[in-house]
Amino acid sequence: MFYYLAELSQNVSVFNLFRYITFRAGGAFFTALLFGFLFGPPLIALLRLRQGRGQPIREDGPQSHIVAKAGTPTMGGLLIISAIVISTLLWARWDNGYVWMVLFVTLAFGLIGFADDYAKVKKQNHNGVSGRIRLAIGFGVALVAGAWAMHLHPEGLTGQLAFPLFKDLLLNLGWLFVPFAMIVIVGSANAVNLTDGLDGLAIMPVMIAAATLGVIAYAVGRVDFTTYLDVHYVPGTGEIAIFVAALLGGGLGFLWYNAPPAAVFMGDTGSLALGGALGAIAVATKHEIVLAIVGGVFVVEALSVIIQVLYFKRTQKRVFLMAPIHHHFEKKGWAEPQIVIRFWIISLVLALIGLATLKVR
Repeated sequence: MFYYLAELSQNVSVFNLFRYITFRAGGAFFTALLFGFLFGPPLIALLRLRQGRGQPIREDGPQSHIVAKAGTPTMGGLLIISAIVISTLLWARWDNGYVWMVLFVTLAFGLIGFADDYAKVKKQNHNGVSGRIRLAIGFGVALVAGAWAMHLHPEGLTGQLAFPLFKDLLLNLGWLFVPFAMIVIVGSANAVNLTDGLDGLAIMPVMIAAATLGVIAYAVGRVDFTTYLDVHYVPGTGEIAIFVAALLGGGLGFLWYNAPPAAVFMGDTGSLALGGALGAIAVATKHEIVLAIVGGVFVVEALSVIIQVLYFKRTQKRVFLMAPIHHHFEKKGWAEPQIVIRFWIISLVLALIGLATLKVR
């Protein structure tokens, strides 16, 4: 909305600032951050009042969780999503299809997560919305997003899969790009959801991955940058940087309350929404494979669950002491802050590797 103040620059030159993505991204960041600080306490108080005993804690998990985390409210993702949506609508261009596509995925997966959280809190157990129903709706949302992205992409890139490190290598998937995009978005959403098991564990890697994708979105949306970096030009994606900046601000605002010991959990409401957003941004910018690099922590968390389940079904034995893998390290005696900070460090290293793919061609 504020972008259109640039039309007043003919009379007042300072309004010309609103034309620049970098300026509006800064505005979106601080708006979302302020929103988190202002509305975090009343939202947490409301959630605590409404939920009573808070999020149900897994009885088969680390015993320390049953004591330390009991009574902590969930659905804190509402704070992040609200900050993102309000800030993005205020600072982004409303005529940009990529922004609406990413917002659509974020809100839709947020609603799926909210329904699951609500069911768990109401029943006070982990039997929320059926996994099959969640996946079916998630794939439906991703189907719309994948087709939407194909419609938005320029003619030379529609249905194409781009590979990092190779400037001219494209694989023409045609309409198969849609199911591929569906897998990327749903896989990303559920991988982040599995990672969200310790205080502060998921939100920081999400922010690191989002910041990386935000830089990529800004770069591939500028023809001068893409010419210099030898990457594919996707006009319009630069505006996604506004959404990413809002996510960073909202994420920091949430982390203020989610830092150990957490006053609130993001729940499936936040983890599914943020994971879906990462997948949608990667699809929009044609950097789906790079997402697997910068989101390597999420990939490992998801793989640990898949490996554990498949191996147990076949042998009745476990590869890990507990899955997802962050619980394995807890069982081995690592302190929770130790696991969280080390995962943050790994995420930062992977983000730098992902950014390096922009130049190494």
